[in-house]
Amino acid sequence: MHSILPTLSAVRDASASLRRLTDSQRKALLHTLADHLLAAENTILAANQQDLNRMADGDPRKDRLMLSPERIRDLSSSLASIAELPDPTGQVLSEKTLSNGLLVQKTSVPLGVVGIIYESRPNVTIDVAALCLRTGNAVVLRGGSDAAASNAALVAVIHEAMQAHGLDPQGVALLPADRELVQELLTAEQYVDILIPRGSQALIDFVRREATVPTIETGAGVCHTYVAGSADLDKAAQIVVNAKVSRPSVCNALDTILVDQSVAKAFIPRILPGLAEYQVEIFADAEAFSMLEAAGYPHRQPAQPADFGREFLDYKCSLKLVEGPDEALAHIRQYSSRHSEAIVSEDATLCERFLAEVDAAAVYANASTRFTDGGVFGLGAEIGISTQKLHARGPFALEKLVTEKWVIRGDGQVR
Repeated sequence: MHSILPTLSAVRDASASLRRLTDSQRKALLHTLADHLLAAENTILAANQQDLNRMADGDPRKDRLMLSPERIRDLSSSLASIAELPDPTGQVLSEKTLSNGLLVQKTSVPLGVVGIIYESRPNVTIDVAALCLRTGNAVVLRGGSDAAASNAALVAVIHEAMQAHGLDPQGVALLPADRELVQELLTAEQYVDILIPRGSQALIDFVRREATVPTIETGAGVCHTYVAGSADLDKAAQIVVNAKVSRPSVCNALDTILVDQSVAKAFIPRILPGLAEYQVEIFADAEAFSMLEAAGYPHRQPAQPADFGREFLDYKCSLKLVEGPDEALAHIRQYSSRHSEAIVSEDATLCERFLAEVDAAAVYANASTRFTDGGVFGLGAEIGISTQKLHARGPFALEKLVTEKWVIRGDGQVR
């Protein structure tokens, strides 16, 4: 096993040149990268196919791994969007002149070297690199072995774009996917300023437990939608089905449906056709299971305790009936991962109570949780959805890839 410390040292050295880039130079770099990405489409797709061929067809991670011409175009478009976002670095956050004549300014500066550990999603390679380059940060990428060929092809394109602008390509480094090397990254505080795990709860827990480098969690999504007794049931059915089936392998997809008992008999039949189209397996509590059985829904299972608080990442969800908003809110408090939570109700007072009381990074009234996304929120892209409360919460994007520096200008003052 070889050491990754020389690589990390090279990234640290290259970070200085990235900090020196002007706003216009960073913009130009991302536009170049957008063009190179499109030009390399065939090479990228061929590498991605190598990864796809190693994964079983029924694996729910396959959708996350898959690239396509459309997804590559979307990534290129995202790069152009990120390039045009305001630069969050170099901002004077506060300024004052002391009585002794010292000019004291608090400014925003890049974090330095950002390390990210992620699984099965090669688009993260481009998104993270783009956000870091736009903010003058160097980045260390450690993707999963599932996407090794895809990630290597994408980082090669990034390096070509950097070299076209006379930059040291070591500013974006892809580490080997060897598990044995992860521990060295987690404890490389001399070289890495911050670590961001993005993936399964097991990965996040491991990084949080083992890292001595400061860590920002981008948490797993255990997302609930509560259909209140005051809901417009047709609207609720559209929201629930969309939140579950539009892309089940992502963290903002619905995992648990909470339905007020007063509307359950009228509501549950409304969602079954949309869920049955995708063969969504429903893990239902006893009362809801009887309703599914009576309706002849074929993809049903009695819920076990572990089915609540579970991130399915597949065409599966749990279903529970509740006696009003107090029970729904208590269930969410117990099982939520504090990612994205939603209520469907025509009672404005109840909606406001839900939005104020639920402790999550994103809370919704009468909308699908699938909107929790940096691109959708106008942030260009995201590193992940942070479920913690320090430094960043929600979509962790451009404006959070900075820290503060105090700059003091004097003329010989001493203390």
